[in-house]
Amino acid sequence: MNELKVQPSFKILLPLLAAIIAISPLAIDMYLPAMPILAKALNTDISMVQNTLSIYLLGYALGLLFFGPLADQYSRRKLVFIGILGFSFISLVLPFVDTIEQFLSLRFVQAFISSAATVVVPGTIREYYGKNTAKGLSYVSMIMMLAPMIAPSIGSALLVLHSWQLIFFFLAGYSLLVLLFAIRYLPERKPQLDKNISFLGRYKIVLSCQQARFDLITSMVVSLAFFAYITAIPFVYLTVFSVSEMMFSVLFALNVLGLITAHFINTRFVVKKGSRVMLRYGLAVAVVSSLALVLVNFWQLPIIYTVLTVSPLMGSISMIAVNSDALVLNQFTQQSGTATAVIGTLRFGIGALAGPILAWFYDGTALPFSMLMFSAIFIVFLCQLRVKLQSYKVT
Repeated sequence: MNELKVQPSFKILLPLLAAIIAISPLAIDMYLPAMPILAKALNTDISMVQNTLSIYLLGYALGLLFFGPLADQYSRRKLVFIGILGFSFISLVLPFVDTIEQFLSLRFVQAFISSAATVVVPGTIREYYGKNTAKGLSYVSMIMMLAPMIAPSIGSALLVLHSWQLIFFFLAGYSLLVLLFAIRYLPERKPQLDKNISFLGRYKIVLSCQQARFDLITSMVVSLAFFAYITAIPFVYLTVFSVSEMMFSVLFALNVLGLITAHFINTRFVVKKGSRVMLRYGLAVAVVSSLALVLVNFWQLPIIYTVLTVSPLMGSISMIAVNSDALVLNQFTQQSGTATAVIGTLRFGIGALAGPILAWFYDGTALPFSMLMFSAIFIVFLCQLRVKLQSYKVT
């Protein structure tokens, strides 16, 4: 039976878990304003620098695949320590690279090792919240969303203050600070060593569960939309609409505010309504706003229309993601780490495709980005329609 050695207050534990999981969003978002400068510094073009996002997502997905089952068997604290220390070390090395190839390789390793820390977070939340996992995930996500909201602004400020290298020194300092709090406050868990279930056997349990299948696909595909936004939005705002780096940070923060608002709404209503209902509410908003985004960019309307459609779209995407994750995790009480690995691998694996897809359909406008967002939401709609039809068959 799983036990926690200490029972820290939610006022301490939830911000700590949010700080741990925020490491990757900070690593992704903080250097977005530095992409053009980084391209010049490494003597490459902007498309190669954009692909560093895809490389990071791929490394993170493979890391989750490796560390997920280990989180069900071994010390969570040790995995967190390994992940954060590895992330910090690579952050200190990155400022000294000379080529884009070196940068790509180190970012892959950084993402892979950092996943050891973040893979334990959803399982810890599930243990505390049980059937109300979506509420716990929303609380953590709501706190964590402060990271991408302020990350581009911090990145821009560090660029003005010194250089792109300072961004990665900052990341190293942040992660080491989180490590100190984890050493003090992160609870331990007795590993459940079930010798009858192999490493691959844990994946078989999760992947063969029919009740979770379409929610897994939902989580995966909605992540494609999310990472398409992360990959494309610097190009859309900075190049297509020619805003300044500081205005980009403001617009990016506005969209993150939409994410936080959606998580706040979810915490207020998910216990009463349930994760399935809240997911469908988010999907309804996503369908309308993603279609509006396509029309806005097809007609090439001013930037204000893109801003007004992207903000609710990103909020609805976050509501879909957190509730689909909760629905999956609640199916696996003994394999939460493995389930998290499956969710993360599918999520970040398909997220790594966002860059190549956008590059393939590149036409100098924001329309390919808009079409990819709408296509992903439409696939989610089909998945949830299938779930609803299945529920009718059962009843």
